[in-house]
Amino acid sequence: MLRLQINGEERLVGDDVDPKTPLLWVLRDHLSLVGSKFGCGVAQCGACTVHVDGKPVRSCQLTVGNVGAKAVTTIEGIGKTPNGAKIQAAWMEIEVPQCGYCQAGQIMSATALLNSTPSPSDSDIDAAMAGNICRCGTYIRIRQAIKNAAAKSV
Repeated sequence: MLRLQINGEERLVGDDVDPKTPLLWVLRDHLSLVGSKFGCGVAQCGACTVHVDGKPVRSCQLTVGNVGAKAVTTIEGIGKTPNGAKIQAAWMEIEVPQCGYCQAGQIMSATALLNSTPSPSDSDIDAAMAGNICRCGTYIRIRQAIKNAAAKSV
């Protein structure tokens, strides 16, 4: 039995889960947290981004056995954090999503950026978001939403 800390709650995963299983599949298939998406499977697109101990990671490449007691935050829980709530509100205010498939990963990376850099420059935003691909090309709206969220007080 694996004990995981997901979105502030202890979650148990049965003995039928191999510790080498990517965290993404445990979240989606065993814990019904389907907000994180499978995109490329090789940690290049960012659709599966979650926070592990506050840092953005690609859950398609992190095995559940390597998570241990670390705190995992998914898109389902990020809105409970001050910066996560600001980012999600800014996303909706300017209607960032088009198809929406990549948006969970985008929001997770953007929230991590605001957590580490409260007033990011364009180059800070570009660097933090470089690993997140949006096939619809909403990059201009993503940048604006991050700037809008940064401008709001917590």
